[in-house]
Amino acid sequence: MTTQADLPPALKLGSMPQSPIVLRAIMVIGIALSLFQLWAAGVQPLGLFFQRPIHLGFILVLCFLIYPVFGRDKPRGPLGWAIDGPLIMAGIAAGAWVPLNIDIIANQVFPRQIDVWMGVLTILVVLEGARRAVGLGMTIIGAAFLVYVFAGSRGELPFLADVMPGILNHRGYSLERVASQMTLGAEGIFGIPLGVAATFVFIFVLFGAFLEVTGAGKFFIDLAYAATGRQRGGPAKAAVIASAGMGSISGSAIANVVTTGAFTIPLMKKLGYRPAQAGGIEAAASTGGQIMPPLMGAGAFLMSEFTRVPYVDIVLVSIFPAILYFGVVYLLVHIAAVKQGMTGLPASDLPRTRTVLAGGWHFLLPLVALVALLVAGYSPMRVGFYAILSIIAAASARALWTFFTARPSMAGFLDLCRRGIALTLEALELGARNAVAVSMACAVAGIIVGAVGLTGLGLKFSAMMIAFSGGNLVLALLLVLIASLILGMGLPVTAAYIVLIILVGPALTEEFGIPLLIAHLVVFWYSQDSNVTPPVALAGFAGAAIAGSKPMETSLEAWKYAKGLYLIPLFMVFNEEIILGGPLPLVLWSGAIAILGLVAFAAVLEAFLWRPMRLWTRVLLLPGIVALFWPDLLVEIAGAVLVVALLAHNWAEARRDRGQVAVTS
Repeated sequence: MTTQADLPPALKLGSMPQSPIVLRAIMVIGIALSLFQLWAAGVQPLGLFFQRPIHLGFILVLCFLIYPVFGRDKPRGPLGWAIDGPLIMAGIAAGAWVPLNIDIIANQVFPRQIDVWMGVLTILVVLEGARRAVGLGMTIIGAAFLVYVFAGSRGELPFLADVMPGILNHRGYSLERVASQMTLGAEGIFGIPLGVAATFVFIFVLFGAFLEVTGAGKFFIDLAYAATGRQRGGPAKAAVIASAGMGSISGSAIANVVTTGAFTIPLMKKLGYRPAQAGGIEAAASTGGQIMPPLMGAGAFLMSEFTRVPYVDIVLVSIFPAILYFGVVYLLVHIAAVKQGMTGLPASDLPRTRTVLAGGWHFLLPLVALVALLVAGYSPMRVGFYAILSIIAAASARALWTFFTARPSMAGFLDLCRRGIALTLEALELGARNAVAVSMACAVAGIIVGAVGLTGLGLKFSAMMIAFSGGNLVLALLLVLIASLILGMGLPVTAAYIVLIILVGPALTEEFGIPLLIAHLVVFWYSQDSNVTPPVALAGFAGAAIAGSKPMETSLEAWKYAKGLYLIPLFMVFNEEIILGGPLPLVLWSGAIAILGLVAFAAVLEAFLWRPMRLWTRVLLLPGIVALFWPDLLVEIAGAVLVVALLAHNWAEARRDRGQVAVTS
């Protein structure tokens, strides 16, 4: 079993219950934050120096209320309040300072001393808030970048200049310059990462909260079971489909594991999957939710801001790679079920598709509205606002229809109204709670962005990357993968993507010639690996906690099932047309060999496709798979011929085996 330490703070169980006054304060502030965000999204848009600081102020107050100083499993006590009380006030000051003083700040040449000290206070409370909501690793990394900014001959820590390698040396900066860089402009804490969290991400996290409280999550899970439950390994396949839908909305692979996994993992174990296997499948499927359009967690919004590519375009080009990923997980699940001789669940244990749709078809309307508005060209924030209104309207209309088709009464109508208001308030509070961790991570990511901008670290990192890889693109991508795993030990996926793209993005695009959008997609995909790759594998640990299996064993299973996370980005790099487009025959060819290569890789990995695969077949398949990824048409054709021939041989052997069984019986 996993221990509490294996999971992020937000998922730890057994937390000490808060006092009723604190719970009421959290509820009121959370609802106020959600209403503020809805107002800014759909009624009166605000400038960035109002929206972002006010959002941060709300988040900091919520953070210090939800996460006591000594941990959620310990009482706060007088000493805790003596620490948290001033921090809550500091959070309010950090959120209010820039909006209240915007005219002075905008017109001054040099920052006032009070502005500098307010900047220092903001940095400190952001680091402490991140420690509580995200984990100590996030705070350490943010603090390390701050130390690096000060470490120069003209900085606050000049003695560190002598111990840094020459390529990392820089002039160093004063406290006044760093504080103003981080808190008085749009290049630090109030930069793009927090801007995305305070607009697009929050509104869609809130959308997910409304889906959750209205029962949409259960509807999608039931629909997946009804569609796949009778197939071999049905619950595992249902986990893949349900995670594809819910993971994109939830914004967190771990949150997806603990919601859909609570249903799917026990059923997988009942069907015959080993506990570690069940937890690993759910972790791999839940991780895929972060790369699944239309929302892709927070990634699509961040990518759009960084690349200036329209959000809809990013969604459209991401559909095929996401389908490839889930196709690989689905195929591996099917192969495992066939190898172990599993059957599906009996029809009596499954919901009927018609019944599920009859009870929850109205939950499809907000998703249809969301996609239609995105395609129509509305801004993502406005789309999220209308999507929330649409789910409120759909759920209300369904409740009223059910009420009036029964025996309506005034008392019943009042009860219905009270329940509707209660669910709305619950969703508003839940959305704010769910946004705390990602907003705190983005605030610290802003510190990192500001440090990189001051010191020019991105260009230096690019030079080191070229030196280590020797100019070889495959080695460079391997370095990105290793760096993403290391960062994933201390950063959530969103922050890891931001840091990585700032550090390695210039090298990938300018030195190795990878198109900008593909470079961002590759880094974003690789940033997901901390969910499924040991020794980090946070989603794997969450799956292990539900499955009752060993964390590392479960993580290894998740790593195996999530292999598409590593191969598909490579295919994007060497076959740009599946992302950037091109002549239709070339796009179709690239899509076909991508599918062929991933099917062959799954067969090699499991030593099985239609029947057990012979060793010599697996050995010959490997060069064929490599050839399919090779950026040369003739090599790709040769690889395709070899792979098709070997897979056809496996199919022929399976058909012959079935014929022999039929004869002997």
